[in-house]
Amino acid sequence: MSDRPAPDPASPTSPVPTVDLTHWRDGDTDTRRRIAEAVDTGLRAAGFLLVTGHGIDQELRDRIRRTARTFFTLPAAEKQPYATEVGGRGWLGPGAEANGAAEGTTTPPDLKESLSFASEEPTGVPSVDAEWFLPNIWPHQVPALRTDVQDLLTALRTLSDQLLELLATALGAAPDRFTRHTAHPTWGFNINWYPGTETVGEALPGQFRIGPHTDFGTVTVLDRQYGKGGLQIWADPAHGGTGWQDAPYVPGSLTVNIGDLMAHWTDGRWRSGRHRVLPPPPDVPSEELMSLVYFYECDPGTRVGDLPDSHTYLRGQLDAINAQGTS
Repeated sequence: MSDRPAPDPASPTSPVPTVDLTHWRDGDTDTRRRIAEAVDTGLRAAGFLLVTGHGIDQELRDRIRRTARTFFTLPAAEKQPYATEVGGRGWLGPGAEANGAAEGTTTPPDLKESLSFASEEPTGVPSVDAEWFLPNIWPHQVPALRTDVQDLLTALRTLSDQLLELLATALGAAPDRFTRHTAHPTWGFNINWYPGTETVGEALPGQFRIGPHTDFGTVTVLDRQYGKGGLQIWADPAHGGTGWQDAPYVPGSLTVNIGDLMAHWTDGRWRSGRHRVLPPPPDVPSEELMSLVYFYECDPGTRVGDLPDSHTYLRGQLDAINAQGTS
């Protein structure tokens, strides 16, 4: 795991504001107004926020990483029974995903493995449940993972709705502008393992741990580790940015970005946060990182901006990055 120093989150070149949710929850009117303005500015510039004061237990996150690593380092034959494709539940092995394809770019598969979970509580509508609310798959080799992940998912859903209320306020809308559409939402949760070159080999030209893309939903909440082969965000030079740059980081913080649905919902005022994860660095080829990624969406069938159906769009994007289905 990486212990390299993190970049300065206060760098004047970073378009990503740091938002302390404690100040948002407990601050006076002026404090909340300044936070809302900073959120609006940051999401217009690059689509990213750095969030502190979120209340998500650090030991729980650390424990999930340790348990998940036990699974990822098993022989491939023991992981194979859990193999799935993008949008499914289970193990996404090497070569399963190519995120750059969501932008229409042909890229080599991403250099990672994932344990993938998704919404599972049925709605009672058979056609909806069959596509979006299926049971999750829990590897028997790591029985402790289930309880810890479920605890984290409960906390992340609560946090995501709080973030949506903040976003609505930043737009000058009613606080429930978005959460009125999250009574029974879909979501995805990935534990992404980014091993070093001894596991994945040398990166091919144009190959990344995760290729350049935007996320598809409303908000993504990312618990990441900083590394040289870590997260980069795109600050569009056409809008005053400097192109690709390392994402700012504070230990214990969460990185939040908006996805395509939210960008549509704001009629393009906010930018779906384009990003990538660099391959293992040549000077530290054994660098290993792990990210916990929660993709929050909305109720199936929600009309979002100019999209006729939110989940038709989501399914199309998931199919696009399925390297196994397009190879």
